Amino acid sequence: MRTLILIASFALASASAGAQTQQQTAKPPAQTPAPQPTGAPQPAQTTPSAQPAAPQKPAPAGAAPTAEAPPQAEAYTYHAEGRRDPFQTLIGAGTGVVAASRRGEGTSGLAVGEISVRGIMQSRGSLVAMVMGPDNRTYIVHQGDKLLDGTIKTITPQGLIVVQEVNDPLSLVKQREVRKLLRSLEDAK
Repeated sequence: MRTLILIASFALASASAGAQTQQQTAKPPAQTPAPQPTGAPQPAQTTPSAQPAAPQKPAPAGAAPTAEAPPQAEAYTYHAEGRRDPFQTLIGAGTGVVAASRRGEGTSGLAVGEISVRGIMQSRGSLVAMVMGPDNRTYIVHQGDKLLDGTIKTITPQGLIVVQEVNDPLSLVKQREVRKLLRSLEDAK
């Protein structure tokens, strides 16, 4: 009986040394020894850390190690709320054609640089002009009609005079007159 206890305590000691090198995932519930009579020899008491760890099955040779997937990062969206997007470049922001979001329907969506005069007609005692936009559509305009970046000042038999608003913060001149001649007169020059 005594040798059996010594062999069991030796096995427990070697198992506890091996268990210290491995991480124990689940602890078994603590066992309380049953009361022994006072004259009987006491068996070696075991503690939960001295219990041998549950055997782990080795992973198959071709299998990838199982690991938790990293948490997905939330996609960030910028809410402008009337402010400029700080991540948009400022280079070249003032050059080019006026943004399409400000464009209206009809002649109010045409910029002065985009139109060409196709014809001048007389209607009810006043002159009206036929202009072609960048979409190859023809529009009829009258004196005082608004364009995207200007207003038609006068219509003459030779073409249009448009007051264009200058959108340059460094310029002292805020408006300029632009003459748009009939296409046949432009080709003659």
